[in-house]
Amino acid sequence: MREFTPDYSNILMAARNIESERMPLYEHAISEKVMEDIMNKKFRDIYNGTRDEKREFFRNYTNFYKLMGYDTVTMERCIGPAMPGSGALGQHRPGVIKNREDFEKYPWDEVPSMYFKMYAEDFELLAEVMPQGMKGIGGVGNGVFECVQDIVGYTDLCYISIDDPGLYKDLFRRIGDLMYKIWSAFLQRYGDTFCVCRFGDDLGFKSNTLIPADDIKKYIIPEYARIVELVHSYNKPFLLHSCGNIFDVMDDIIRIVKINAKHSNEDQIAPFSLWVDKYGHRIGNFGGVDTDHLCRKSEQEIKEIVRDTANYCSRGKGGFALGSGNSIPDYVPSAGYLAMIETARVFRGE
Repeated sequence: MREFTPDYSNILMAARNIESERMPLYEHAISEKVMEDIMNKKFRDIYNGTRDEKREFFRNYTNFYKLMGYDTVTMERCIGPAMPGSGALGQHRPGVIKNREDFEKYPWDEVPSMYFKMYAEDFELLAEVMPQGMKGIGGVGNGVFECVQDIVGYTDLCYISIDDPGLYKDLFRRIGDLMYKIWSAFLQRYGDTFCVCRFGDDLGFKSNTLIPADDIKKYIIPEYARIVELVHSYNKPFLLHSCGNIFDVMDDIIRIVKINAKHSNEDQIAPFSLWVDKYGHRIGNFGGVDTDHLCRKSEQEIKEIVRDTANYCSRGKGGFALGSGNSIPDYVPSAGYLAMIETARVFRGE
């Protein structure tokens, strides 16, 4: 392959649902262990060291994306860890808000300052070491539904929806307020580092949405809409990452929220071609290669899937960036990931 020169305008065009000159690559996240294995270089542990060591971490982290042929560096820092008592979603802890009294005493106003105390240095160092021609894609991680779950818990949230509908509604609104404050400060301070903003909010599972579609439309989509409007006010496109079967709310997400692009697909729910055919005339579509294929299929099978996906999505189907349908966690074999990347870059003529 010839030497790669990044140009973030490619993924910016794809996110704006315009066919880019060069098919961009995109990942929601790549395990640093996978990065280390491919580069044959250890750098994960220095993230927790001095500022200089952390800078070196980010230098390795960003260079990996350039080495693999990406035009952008994926990075987000999630709100959940900055929320006191969080962990009900990712760590299966009991939720800290179970009733109205808990809601009223929760330290909502402290969370934005706690968030930037945790992550400001990361955003600063990312800007310092970003390779020429690249920008970030991501920003403030976690969406409205995930933040609510992280301090309430999914099961208790379902109980609250019946036992106290007023509290149920107020939880989503209060999280929306909190997110809006964090996004406002993020865009003012670090917006220049990022060309596309996004958050992830998994609204569905294999056969349906995780809460009733009407609840998503009434309580979550209005919060999305004001955050995305804020992102758009900085002339940046917004990418929504959401796993699951969310077809029942996609029209509202596109029409009311006005997302520019969508990521996450699983073949058990629908082939990527269905997402492209159904929504490609309205939004960009990112992904295409089911993560399960990268784990289970042979390298030759992966190459065929990547070629088929790239060919299909490069024929007047709107904005498109190729990558896994979800992410590259620790358990994805490096060989499977590299088979996808190398095939995509050959497709691009590199």
